[in-house]
Amino acid sequence: MKKVLSLLTITVLIAGKMFAQESTKKVNPGGIYIKGGYNSANISINQAGSVNDAKALSTFHAGVIADIPLAPVLSFQTGLLLNGQGSKSNFYADPNNKSDNYVKSTFNPLYLQLPASLVAKIPVAHDVRLYAGAGPYVEMGIGGKSKTESSLAGVKSSSSDNIKFNNDDPTTSGQEDASFNKLKRFDFGLNALAGVEFNRVSLGFNYGLGLTKINSTQTNNSSNDKNKYRTWSIGVGVRL
Repeated sequence: MKKVLSLLTITVLIAGKMFAQESTKKVNPGGIYIKGGYNSANISINQAGSVNDAKALSTFHAGVIADIPLAPVLSFQTGLLLNGQGSKSNFYADPNNKSDNYVKSTFNPLYLQLPASLVAKIPVAHDVRLYAGAGPYVEMGIGGKSKTESSLAGVKSSSSDNIKFNNDDPTTSGQEDASFNKLKRFDFGLNALAGVEFNRVSLGFNYGLGLTKINSTQTNNSSNDKNKYRTWSIGVGVRL
């Protein structure tokens, strides 16, 4: 009799665990998402960390995100994204005549970003969930371009240069190989995200708040938030 009761208890426990896992799967299935989308990238210009909206640069992000369920209404998300940052600047000698006498510059570094976010999810219908979350990120510069286009008295010219990063050891406090014309190789910050999941698709918004001054010769301090990345994103993910 004891053996029968023991077997029955084990069976009930296993069945309960399987039911709980299946319930969690239905409410919060998790999975691997292929993700991509649009970035409106900018760089802060004053001590309060605000930006000039006119200097926002259109760029992109693309990569893979793993959504790991921790509970029916909570997930941990991480992955690897190719992430565009930067800004632009347009100068016109005559604002009423933008066809001549201007200088246009774009600054578009590319990073590999590793995010780590806790995401809360609220079921609103069958296989439909609203979500919101936040967490830190670290990213490493791998390339990008800076471009300048000008026109002076009808004479046009353009130039393009590869963006340079210093060869820094991220485990040390100093910036090895620092130079005025090089960016810091590593950037740190915070992501805030929100959106909706339905079926196998995720549609969301993200705001990236950079915490590191981007030039390798600059030191960080809490009283000055100039020269840090500020990036709005909208993206679509498809679960594999």
